[in-house]
Amino acid sequence: MVGQTQRIDKLRELARNLWWCWQPNVVSLFRELDPQLWRSVDHNPIEFLKRLPAEVLDRRAAEMALDSRIDYAFRRLAEYLKNTDSWGTVYAANLRARPVAYFSAEFGLHESLPIYSGGLGVLAGDHLKSASDLGVPLIGIGLLYDQGYFRQSLDINGWQQEEYLNANPDLLPIETVTGTDGTPLIISIETNNGVLKARVWRVNVGRTTLLLLDSNVPGNSESDLALTARLYGGDARVRIRQELLLGVGGVRVLNALGIHPSVLHLNEGHSAFAGLEMIRAEMEANEIPFGEAVRDVARMTVFTTHTPVAAGHDRFPATLVEENLGKLREALHLSYDDFMGLGRVYPTDLNEPYCMTVLALKLSRHANGVSALHGQVSRRMWHPLYPNRPEESVPIGHITNGVHVPTWIAPQMQLLYGRHLGPDWIKQVRNPETWESIEAVDDAELWETQQVLKARLIDFVRRRLTAQAQKRDEGAAAIERAQSALDLNALTIGFARRFATYKRAGLVLQDVERLIEMIHSSDRPIQFIFAGKAHPEDHFGKELIQNIVRLTRKEELSHRIVFVEDYDINVARQLVQGVDVWLNNPRRPQEASGTSGEKALLNGALNFSILDGWWAEAYDGTNGFAIGYGQSHSVPSVQDERDYKALSETLTGQVIPLFYNRDTDGLPRGWIKRQKNALRSLAWRFNADRMVMDYVQNCYLPAAGGQSCQVPQS
Repeated sequence: MVGQTQRIDKLRELARNLWWCWQPNVVSLFRELDPQLWRSVDHNPIEFLKRLPAEVLDRRAAEMALDSRIDYAFRRLAEYLKNTDSWGTVYAANLRARPVAYFSAEFGLHESLPIYSGGLGVLAGDHLKSASDLGVPLIGIGLLYDQGYFRQSLDINGWQQEEYLNANPDLLPIETVTGTDGTPLIISIETNNGVLKARVWRVNVGRTTLLLLDSNVPGNSESDLALTARLYGGDARVRIRQELLLGVGGVRVLNALGIHPSVLHLNEGHSAFAGLEMIRAEMEANEIPFGEAVRDVARMTVFTTHTPVAAGHDRFPATLVEENLGKLREALHLSYDDFMGLGRVYPTDLNEPYCMTVLALKLSRHANGVSALHGQVSRRMWHPLYPNRPEESVPIGHITNGVHVPTWIAPQMQLLYGRHLGPDWIKQVRNPETWESIEAVDDAELWETQQVLKARLIDFVRRRLTAQAQKRDEGAAAIERAQSALDLNALTIGFARRFATYKRAGLVLQDVERLIEMIHSSDRPIQFIFAGKAHPEDHFGKELIQNIVRLTRKEELSHRIVFVEDYDINVARQLVQGVDVWLNNPRRPQEASGTSGEKALLNGALNFSILDGWWAEAYDGTNGFAIGYGQSHSVPSVQDERDYKALSETLTGQVIPLFYNRDTDGLPRGWIKRQKNALRSLAWRFNADRMVMDYVQNCYLPAAGGQSCQVPQS
């Protein structure tokens, strides 16, 4: 019998490595100890264990014979960490001595570590997880935001309210990084208005390490103490100092720890200053001029751009750049004009601001967009940087984003796939052959599994809606409506993402009278679940949310259109695992990738999307539904009108009829066939294992001084 001390020590060890969050058996282990407490702490195992009374732990362990499961989970983690028989051991061995340094302004690993806002961060988190599973040597570099991104609530008028909560480091899966003298590691950056300091924290992500810089340390100015308080908060000065800390500070952390990366991977332009600091270090260490150091650093740098809209790229006035990077400029032995020219498309244009994406492109030899279409858009956008080349020869390729399968797939679907695709299917998820057996899955088994997931989603939504109504003191009638919202038998359409205007959250809701008619159809009803946050400064995004919320309060719609507040990884997980259809209708070509649809795909939902981002290269006519034909009108209002018409026609002419066309067994055979087509044709392509392998083959190996090679998929 395991003693109480041993039991709690093993559980704490499990909680301190985020490997647990993509292991459903370990998740269920925590949950079953105390389901109510687990839910109340937002699935944070560290806080959970601190608040779980010892007598409850002992009683539950005895009642449910949990000791053997705890031991098993603990052994599995130990074996995982020690395992050297991995794909990366064979095909990325030259990265072991000098790993990849992966810089990102945000990392979305789990809801209990709120240092992310949306798709960019979740993509970075999935990248780290798949690198861990594949055994690719990689170290993440980011910032520890004390208050993270905001918590969202809606007032009685449906207007978004932001709340910032200070995180308690003792309740986060982080540990202090110490220097050679055993004291907390502190790095310093000189600027023209003082020294910026930061301490360093470590997060264990399976076999991968994430290092986070935190400016809340003694010796900083009052403004710098709060520099890493909020993600994407503050003015341009806050933003540039955050990016200075991420890029320059991140490289200095690696140097202080004796880590000499062979590859710098800059995930978006926020971290472009890392290249400058690496150049400075090379100049100093090897006594070489700036030009030679640029050549060497650019060769080892990989830059991934995620932004297809010109306004979305960080730009700073020259005075702000000099204020914060003047000391670094002097160390690089560059004149003011030459240094400013590094961040300009037209170096001699003194009115052009300093652009982080321009800097990243100039300091890298491996650049990519995150889907085939986004690669085209990026080459067109940045063609002026390469005036002597035709647009198609601009050196920006593409690696289409993928999602970390174990993180996003429902446990019930994992079991189903395990029965039919083989016990090791998840290790072979990137192989087309793995998914051929999906055709043999019994239609009724697939359908019933998804009905279970849909019922779980509806239960989750009802609980959230009830809590929202109670928080606003809306009264008994509103609470009763919340508790009976949604219908298990209705076609359920999910829309959840950042509420930026170009994503057009309200497109499907334009004709309210027609919407009411479809929702209340006697034999083919539909319903919608919305979720998402608008940036605190985005008034138009907040209006979009308010308009949807007002519709949910109409008597005719209140049970069939709902808005779930405080969109995060947990809400996303529930939605992608339970909806029938995943709706995405951005204004093409402004969606770089759109990985939420890939998560829904893995759980059997069918995508219903504009041909943008990943869906433009995924849709084949039999594996989901397309809105329009991939055309873009120069006048946004015309495009919106045309896309709404295409959306409506496809919804009423294809999606709804196929879902409700049932046989004598009550099964929608045509719908299930399309689900199987989607899984067979797409699941092996749009996953993070394939994505990371593409980065290794096409970027990391060449950047590390090796050769690109044809890497087997298994």
